[in-house]
Amino acid sequence: MPTFRVDVTTLFGDYLPRHGIVCDLVGKPVAGALPDRGDGAGFARVRTSSGQGGRLRREAAFLRTCFQALCAARRADCDVVQVRDMVSIGLLALVIARLKGIPFVFWVSFLMCEARIARARAQLAAHGGLRNRLILLKGLLEERLLYRVVLPGAQHVFVQSEAMLQMMLEKGIPRARLSAVPMGVDTQALAAAPVQAERPQGWQDGPLIAYLGTLDPSRQIERMVEALAIVRGSHPDARLLLIGSAGSPAETQALQAHVAASGLDDAVRITGWLPSRQAWALLASADVAVSYFPRGMIHDTCSPTKLLEYLALGMPVVANDNPDQVRVLEECGAGWLVGSSTQAMAEGLLGVLADPPAARARAAGGPAYIEAGRSYRVIAAAVAAQYRRLLQR
Repeated sequence: MPTFRVDVTTLFGDYLPRHGIVCDLVGKPVAGALPDRGDGAGFARVRTSSGQGGRLRREAAFLRTCFQALCAARRADCDVVQVRDMVSIGLLALVIARLKGIPFVFWVSFLMCEARIARARAQLAAHGGLRNRLILLKGLLEERLLYRVVLPGAQHVFVQSEAMLQMMLEKGIPRARLSAVPMGVDTQALAAAPVQAERPQGWQDGPLIAYLGTLDPSRQIERMVEALAIVRGSHPDARLLLIGSAGSPAETQALQAHVAASGLDDAVRITGWLPSRQAWALLASADVAVSYFPRGMIHDTCSPTKLLEYLALGMPVVANDNPDQVRVLEECGAGWLVGSSTQAMAEGLLGVLADPPAARARAAGGPAYIEAGRSYRVIAAAVAAQYRRLLQR
């Protein structure tokens, strides 16, 4: 806390309260922060543990804060206890909620256990080390706990996408206890203050390709750099704007080194994290946006927000065949769906740049599609209805 996740701040902090559903939020603070037990905008209450001290001390403080919040929850004024992603906290909440007779719900926004296992195995293969073995053990234990105890014990499980829902069915979770809640866009905020396009300084001319999101190595951003090199064979003045940042300076530097090695220093810029409005203004100035998600179990179950934001802005977008992106683009017909190879991405970009006015006309259907099916207005109504069904059982 404070969180950058729009499905927390926007869905739970803004839209669900309009349906009479309010949230007492408990979260981890930014490292070094003092506990915040005041009211948070849009939430009934926001509580964080101390961010002081080393990692073990911070983790212990958070566990204590969660335990205190769960113990203080009363059936008279708490209708649902919900945990997002955290398996050990989920087990604790499951036990306490059951003792108190309060419905327990788990929200899976990302396959945390599987991702931890994959990272640990990759690190072990590269470097070995006791720490990586312990992380792998933690991931394996939590994975077993999640699918054998926590999720089967939950009255309901919210998941990130239809692909993740299918995975949960294969894990044995009954369909009646599953709801897919994909990412969305706050279209009302967008309509209240339309975005004014603003080209990056010094890049007023020439084709501009944009990407909005994390630059984490797992996202394989270097594929976009390689696609740009192919595009520049036909459009020598084409450039790539990466709006976002990696998880660490070292990861950003590694990406910059790849750009330099490709001879594209003057054609690629990394902005770092920007406020939404500033990021959207730069994004809207581009000729085409890219939404690339590596294929594989972990990313295939994600619901990419960037694609939805591109469509809400009416931008021509090239997206690879991530299951949720396939679903969205096949339904709206407003973008270019391509394979996951670098060549396929480059060909999609070249198709857009071959006729920019026609690309804009095709992309014009994006905003209406998002408003009708992927706005938080629509998503919140569906989530609120599911909570009410849960409480009527």
